[in-house]
Amino acid sequence: MPYNAEWNDYKIIATGGGEKLELWKDILLLRPDPQVIWPARSDLLKYPGLHARYIRSSSGGGSWHYYRQTPSEWTVSWRNLKFNIKPMGFKHTGLFPEQAYNWAKMIELIRAAKRPVSVLNLFAYTGGATVACLSAGASVCHVDAAKSMVERAGENVRLSGLEDAPVRFIVDDCFKFVQREIRRGRKYDCVIMDPPSYGRGPGGELWKLEDGLYGLVGLTRQLLSDRPLFYLINSYTTGLQPTVLKNILGGVLKGIEGRCEAYELTLPTEEEGIELPCGASAIFIAG
Repeated sequence: MPYNAEWNDYKIIATGGGEKLELWKDILLLRPDPQVIWPARSDLLKYPGLHARYIRSSSGGGSWHYYRQTPSEWTVSWRNLKFNIKPMGFKHTGLFPEQAYNWAKMIELIRAAKRPVSVLNLFAYTGGATVACLSAGASVCHVDAAKSMVERAGENVRLSGLEDAPVRFIVDDCFKFVQREIRRGRKYDCVIMDPPSYGRGPGGELWKLEDGLYGLVGLTRQLLSDRPLFYLINSYTTGLQPTVLKNILGGVLKGIEGRCEAYELTLPTEEEGIELPCGASAIFIAG
């Protein structure tokens, strides 16, 4: 299964009982993971040096429980890029390390194009893909409905020394933004999206992936330039297979010469024989 092995500031030490034990630089976190349905080989709570654990509430949500002094936020590095890590609600830290596999692929494609490349990044969260594409020399339009996440993306861009790179940060409902970009006649060489299973835009717009994904991909085709480079979709929706995303891309982008790849992202662990599944991706590469 594909994963990127270039992380020095992140690793999964152990898994089991619905949790994963992760080292983020020098901070040790224990977080829930619904894919981990096997028993732990040892008591993860007793692992030496544990900083914090996210505990789900029976009534929904949850909270972080701290066992030693932990910074409110800190920085990790991948290649020459830097990202801010901060324990937040719903077990999140502000970064998905498995996405490094997609970052590396997009960086390679952008650099190999040897021409100006424009990228539209939808549901762009804290900007991992935005930072990666900017580092390769592309211009990026970063769109997310959550103002706080867009602000975090700006921090990551600055941390990586890319504050002068050509990026637009947009706080908006992705569907409505795409419709406006079509009316404006805007074009992009690449589209990236990582849509949630459910969500609401700044104006309360309801998003449900099963109902909206195909239509949104269809709309964004109208934004593709005459020389498209790639189109990447990632999803963390439980039960959604990579081939579903490949089928959507293949159907919507029919008529554009290229190839489509579908794959399950994974992360290695320090436990022999265990890789952790981490989401579904598909990419259409033009040419």
